[in-house]
Amino acid sequence: MILAAEEFIRRFQLHVLPDRFQRIRYYGLLGNRYRGRKLARCRQLLGRSPSDNPAVGPSQDYRHRYQQITGSSLWECPICHQGRMLVVEILAGVGWRPAIVHTS
Repeated sequence: MILAAEEFIRRFQLHVLPDRFQRIRYYGLLGNRYRGRKLARCRQLLGRSPSDNPAVGPSQDYRHRYQQITGSSLWECPICHQGRMLVVEILAGVGWRPAIVHTS
């Protein structure tokens, strides 16, 4: 889509909050306090049971879940696609910082 500069700026400014306003990420249905109860009520109203939703159990590794969803394995060597990747050692970082700093 091609827009004039003024129209682009107008549309962009629709997403900018005024001074002293704070963005709330999870409010209402997905608010932390009663999320479990609200989701259970939604399932009840939709006529679904909690077992209808595929949940990842604590024993299931994210690599296995990724393979179920995408069909490609994180265990497979990304270069030769034949070998199996294994964790040999996890190095402790010195002065480790997250790559992305959350500033909100």
